[in-house]
Amino acid sequence: MDQDFQREVYQEYQLGDMLARYLKLGTGQMELQLIPVKMRQLVKKPKGIRGDSLVQIKLVGDAYPGAYAGGVTLRNSETVERCYFTEQKYEQQDDITSIKTYLQDGRGHLLIHELSWRKGEVSVASQTTFVNQSSQRADIELLSSFSLSEMTPFQDGDGKELVLHRILSKWSQEGRLKSERLEDLLMESNWSKWQPNAVRYGQIGSMPAKSYFPFIALEDQEAHVTWGAQLAIEGSWQMETYRRDTSVTLSGGQADREFGQWLKYVEPGEQFTSPKAILTVCIGDVDYATQRLTQAGEKYLQNGPEVEQDLPILFNEYCTTWGLPSHENISSIVEAIKGKGIDYFVMDCGWFVEEGKHWGNGMGDYVPSQKLFPKGIRYTLDCIKAAGMKPGIWFEIDNVGRDAHVYQNEDLLLKRDGHVLTTLNRRFFDMRKSETKTYLTEKVIHQLKDFGAEYMKMDYNDTIGLGCDGAESIGEGLRQNMEASVAFVKKVKEEIPDIILENCASGGHKLEPLMMSLCSMASFSDAHECEEIPVIAAQLHRTILPRQSQIWAVIRKDASLKRIAYILCSTFLGRMCLSGDVTQLSQEQWKVIDQGMAFYKEIAPIIKEGYTYIDSHKGISDRELTGYQAVIRVQRDNHVIENGLELYEGKHEKAYVVVHQFNKPLESDALPKVIEIKLPKDCPTHISKIFAGTLVQAEVKKNILYVYPTEEMEAVGILLD
Repeated sequence: MDQDFQREVYQEYQLGDMLARYLKLGTGQMELQLIPVKMRQLVKKPKGIRGDSLVQIKLVGDAYPGAYAGGVTLRNSETVERCYFTEQKYEQQDDITSIKTYLQDGRGHLLIHELSWRKGEVSVASQTTFVNQSSQRADIELLSSFSLSEMTPFQDGDGKELVLHRILSKWSQEGRLKSERLEDLLMESNWSKWQPNAVRYGQIGSMPAKSYFPFIALEDQEAHVTWGAQLAIEGSWQMETYRRDTSVTLSGGQADREFGQWLKYVEPGEQFTSPKAILTVCIGDVDYATQRLTQAGEKYLQNGPEVEQDLPILFNEYCTTWGLPSHENISSIVEAIKGKGIDYFVMDCGWFVEEGKHWGNGMGDYVPSQKLFPKGIRYTLDCIKAAGMKPGIWFEIDNVGRDAHVYQNEDLLLKRDGHVLTTLNRRFFDMRKSETKTYLTEKVIHQLKDFGAEYMKMDYNDTIGLGCDGAESIGEGLRQNMEASVAFVKKVKEEIPDIILENCASGGHKLEPLMMSLCSMASFSDAHECEEIPVIAAQLHRTILPRQSQIWAVIRKDASLKRIAYILCSTFLGRMCLSGDVTQLSQEQWKVIDQGMAFYKEIAPIIKEGYTYIDSHKGISDRELTGYQAVIRVQRDNHVIENGLELYEGKHEKAYVVVHQFNKPLESDALPKVIEIKLPKDCPTHISKIFAGTLVQAEVKKNILYVYPTEEMEAVGILLD
């Protein structure tokens, strides 16, 4: 091996059950490797021929990577080759450990990579800061938030059984896991170990979870080790798996110039910091790795509104009034559900609708309709409070409908190529402008206070796309605008400290760590009345905390008891939100709903702090459902995480299982007589309660749960202790 490409272990840091290994290259660069502590002795000698820097950056004017890399990746350009390691600082303050690695390029450019870990957590945070100490402007077209190298270190050569995991998303079909072997992605190294190849993917625009979630994972199925990463970002992003020899690298961050038309100027004396990445590595599969990532969000919820700690049930009237609420119909709904154990009542879109208009084209002016609310919005929300529920109200903060007067106020709106950025029915506020901030402070924050609202549902129903004017590139314009949008949400929280915030973007298009850190919960999807609700809800356990996943149960007046139990069981996979024909339900229907709500309240502590196992045996389609799905959620014992090493070992006192029996396969004439579900190690096995709308039965024998289905499209919730 060429002397330049040799490595030495510069430093190792134990961060809970993970080990961060810094490998210094003969070129002067520094690599970062993350492995499970328990696998330390199984690490083989470094096998990457060239090595790979822990920071990936490309400056305009420097040579692009060669060997046919153009259009495939900007990684390992001349800018990276110029960077060399200068020092590393280890700091520990209270429960936070910080490792800062400093690189220089000899031209007055300083790069600071920071890896930070909070005691008790099972993930680390990664960011990169570029500091321009030169006398010339620096133009960045790539800057990574993280770059993990030397994977997999537990196999020789290219390795086998290496699987790349991505999570797909589209409207009302969020969260489908896509798993592909590296061989199928043409990601084996070639004979010369010369040409790089990459799988670069991401999302462009202001809906960061519209096509993919900002997530990547690589699983070494032979060693049973998985690496995973999420990005906390409200805009365009990218992830890459990269290979040019036997080592695999994962990296990600802001979408670069090739992928997201992003170019950033950094003037002398200025600096720029990448979005935050959340990283983990574990002994286990992708489901274990994803939940280690999402648990990083728990710290933000611990200081949230006190009322949220018990995961209250809410009612949203959208699927009751369909965007046309009024004092009259809200009052009748309140009368029907008061005293039922529902804590929040959310008045959704349409409270501002002018006669003859549709709510979807009317947002932006936010003048309450006097016809719908003759005594004012506050009077109606006070009636909700008098019934013992916290009132909430809907706003679509960033977007403007075509029927709104402000739609014509071009000074407040985003532009691209000098024209107002317009989609079919919407335009977008320029959140960077002081005039816009003043306008929205009056329309949103002041009205929230005037109405006495204690809850705000924040919707977002179109995407900006590539970007907007007002910066050195349209990609940077988008980044700045979304940064300002997040700042406005923070302003809401500052001015109304106890407000409960719901993150909604046509359902689940903003389910990413940054927005989730600011909100109590999120609309999991717009699949309000679809049979695939339990499938989507289970998939989202890989992307957000279940305690933040608001799942709708829309009850119709003609719904059978089986149907009611089916959709209520779906809500056991997250937060229960009721809607529908609640003023027209029978006592028999209400009896099942009351039983489902009681079951939910009993399992709420397990939803709040638990670990999920998904046992899916459904057919290939998420729409034409066949087979069954079982979700096991085991309560997590807090004391177990103290040493950071044995997170889920030990006896757990409670768990619950939700089983949805779908339609029988076309080739079968009958349902299975029994569904066998192997319970996880140390899962409780005593059935203490069953909730169902049919005569389905269950029993546990030798750590196997046996469920005996009776009908198609039925569901059962089973509490174990």
